[in-house]
Amino acid sequence: IFLTVPPASSSSSSSSSPAASPPSLTPTGHFVVAVYLGVIGTVGFLTNFLVLTLFCRYRALRTPMNLMLVSISTSDLLVSVLGTPFSFAASTQGRWLIGRAGCVWYGFVNACLGIVSLISLAVLSYERYCTMMKPTMADGRDYRAVLVGICFSWLYSLLWTVPPLLGWSRYGPEGPGTTCSVDWKTQTANNISYIVCLFVFCLLLPFGVILYSYGKLLQAIRQVRVLERTF
Repeated sequence: IFLTVPPASSSSSSSSSPAASPPSLTPTGHFVVAVYLGVIGTVGFLTNFLVLTLFCRYRALRTPMNLMLVSISTSDLLVSVLGTPFSFAASTQGRWLIGRAGCVWYGFVNACLGIVSLISLAVLSYERYCTMMKPTMADGRDYRAVLVGICFSWLYSLLWTVPPLLGWSRYGPEGPGTTCSVDWKTQTANNISYIVCLFVFCLLLPFGVILYSYGKLLQAIRQVRVLERTF
């Protein structure tokens, strides 16, 4: 119902623009994707906007830990504003609509903001670990440490998403040709080396930090429960 086989022949102009990439979805498939993106984009915008509004309105919510959550909500809100509308519009038409430059912009913005969210979650988990396990190292009222963590998350993301703009890999169309991302298919040393580094430093590493931090917290909670039962 949703998939279609790309045509065997392609014009010479197809390589010049992401919009000319042969579709791999039927009109029904593109419609389903458009509905999904519309719902996700709308819900994502409203919920993250609500988080930011509540944080700004209520002083009691302006804690250091919540400030990190605000950074995550900001990155997710920007995805809903700067990314989702373009893929939604492309899905309604069954093709990419804003050319090669727009494809690069979309790929960069979504990659950058996605990594910001993931790194922020890793930083948040480590901050909680330090606050609970090593109170001498962390102060739950210290905004400076959280601001450093937020700046680190954004700069770290830029460190790994700017290189494709400079020639280490590239951003291009993916999937049915209605979204853009890092070039996952080109089998060159330049491209593969970037993908491996991206996988290790922007997925495995932050995921490992999250597992370690919350694993230690759960271990401490279990030890406290054992002591409570003993006494």
